[in-house]
Amino acid sequence: MMIGIRYATRSDVGMLREENEDSAYAGPHVLAVADGMGGHAAGEVASATVIEELRALDVEVPQDRLIATLEQAVRQANERVHSMVEADSSLRGMGTTLTAMLWSGSQLAIVQIGDSRAYLLRDGILYQITHDQTLVQTLLDDGRISQEQVATYPYRSMLLQALDGRDQLTPDLQLRNALVGDRYLLCSDGLWDVVTPDMIHKTLTGMTDPEHVVAHLVDAANAGGGPDNITCILADVIDLNDQEASP
Repeated sequence: MMIGIRYATRSDVGMLREENEDSAYAGPHVLAVADGMGGHAAGEVASATVIEELRALDVEVPQDRLIATLEQAVRQANERVHSMVEADSSLRGMGTTLTAMLWSGSQLAIVQIGDSRAYLLRDGILYQITHDQTLVQTLLDDGRISQEQVATYPYRSMLLQALDGRDQLTPDLQLRNALVGDRYLLCSDGLWDVVTPDMIHKTLTGMTDPEHVVAHLVDAANAGGGPDNITCILADVIDLNDQEASP
């Protein structure tokens, strides 16, 4: 069995924003979503810069090098953002989230910085497989606020970490095994903050074509008001040998 992925990506400015500061890349070995922040389109610069660095990883990487390779690319991206800010003071304050996967056969490494997310649908069950690096998530983890208070908490969008060129960077990294039939969803908060987990689950279980899935999810976020940029990537884990044998 030769495992690979079939994928689709979609990004939309949403209903209220004038610019799309999200960036994304999807290829046979790399999936990445970045949600930029910063005025005067600096967020778009930050997210595009980081995604360009990750794009270079879309090659075969040995499985025992997945985590190290992904972490090195993230740190290089952070250094690149730092250099850009140092060279142009108008970019000061820009940064971006990053949720990315680096694939090699049946294994994938995941990196998480900020509050873009990755979900896994396996055997009909939807799992959130990343953990938001936000103040509100920390308060929730510590039992200082309830799940019901999250939606109205005044600092619910405050990130504890972002790719902003600073030296202190502690990315969350994990290595996972993929199974044929798995579905992975990467998305910015413009999707998950509007579209409920139940709706995400219903869409991922009810639609087959990845292109149709991402289009439907973006439409659902816009139907819910589209208050932010919306970006998502859907990847199905497949047996490439079966695909080659299909007429």
